[in-house]
Amino acid sequence: MESCAAVEKEVDKVITKFSAINDHSQRIIGDVIVLIEKLRSSIEEVPADEQLTPGQIEVLHDAITKTKDKLQRLTTEHRDLHGTVSKVGKAIDRNFVADFTATSRNDVFQTERNVTLLNKVMAQHFYRQGMDDVAHALIKESGLPAEEITPEPYAELHRIWEAIHNHNLAPALEWAARYSNKLDARNSSLEFKLHRLAFMQILNGGINAQTEAITYARTNFSKFVKRYEKEIQILMGTLIYLPIGIQNSPYKYLTAPEMWIEAADVFLKDACSLLGINKDSPLSVIVNAGCTALPALLNLKQVMMSRQVTGIWSGRDELPIEIDLDPENRFHSIFACPILRQQSSDDNPPMKLICGHVISRDALSKLSNGPILKCPYCPMEQCPSEAKLIYF
Repeated sequence: MESCAAVEKEVDKVITKFSAINDHSQRIIGDVIVLIEKLRSSIEEVPADEQLTPGQIEVLHDAITKTKDKLQRLTTEHRDLHGTVSKVGKAIDRNFVADFTATSRNDVFQTERNVTLLNKVMAQHFYRQGMDDVAHALIKESGLPAEEITPEPYAELHRIWEAIHNHNLAPALEWAARYSNKLDARNSSLEFKLHRLAFMQILNGGINAQTEAITYARTNFSKFVKRYEKEIQILMGTLIYLPIGIQNSPYKYLTAPEMWIEAADVFLKDACSLLGINKDSPLSVIVNAGCTALPALLNLKQVMMSRQVTGIWSGRDELPIEIDLDPENRFHSIFACPILRQQSSDDNPPMKLICGHVISRDALSKLSNGPILKCPYCPMEQCPSEAKLIYF
């Protein structure tokens, strides 16, 4: 966003300067036209067979001089505009990098295992987006075992989510009724918000839909009275405005597009939470995290190249700097060895001692004295081989 803002600032300067030049040019051209008209009127006063008078010649020279001066000013301003436009290109080059290979590793997808994992993540993402045909084609062409990539429940959730956006509540209401008890246990507002939208849909039928709306309210709102008494009272108040239409009442906000968007988002959030799956696909999470980290990594790479220390960044174990991701992109705890002050990795995982304290494998090796290891936090002596690998 900072990069876009920097470029936008330069674009705004160009637009402002162009508008100013345009206005000034119109005034200058108008002045030149006035001079020429004055000159023509003066010349027309002289008969065709007579020479111009000294006064007319002076007017002619004055018109030519002023016209040249004004055109010169227009040329200078136009030249300055080119300089301002060129700054936009420089701002783009400075804030956006077309070649991202400096922060990538060419060997990542050279192994069959990594390629298979990438294809699985992509197939799952397509299923989540409701693009079943694309997912099927990817699975077939890449040779993935289809049984390992289950389209459910992603396909169903996306279908219901899309139906809500299309103002079709039937699939969502059916799903909410199926999981009603679990939603209540989680204190979810999903079911009530769906019934509220359905109630307002009925009211859009006007005064003739009054009986149907009251019947729907008695059937579906009774279970929500304790939790949403005030909201139900508001819904009942809408009945007064049926003769003039809900759109002409203070309750028209209940039929606004934002209500449908909110219901769709609540459905996706609560459904994913209830089913124990992430709201966002792993692929989208990775891409978003990468977009967050990329500017900082590019800046770091540029500094390292200018100081000729690019060899320090191997990119194999961990990033050379800490990237501050948003809370929604943090899915697990990170263990840092209290002895060596290093984060754990595949090559240096956390190890639990029999006394319960946890240190890294490298620290375990450094603290071991032959077959005896003394815990750095308690006096218990133990055998290094008794330490167990743990996972975070």
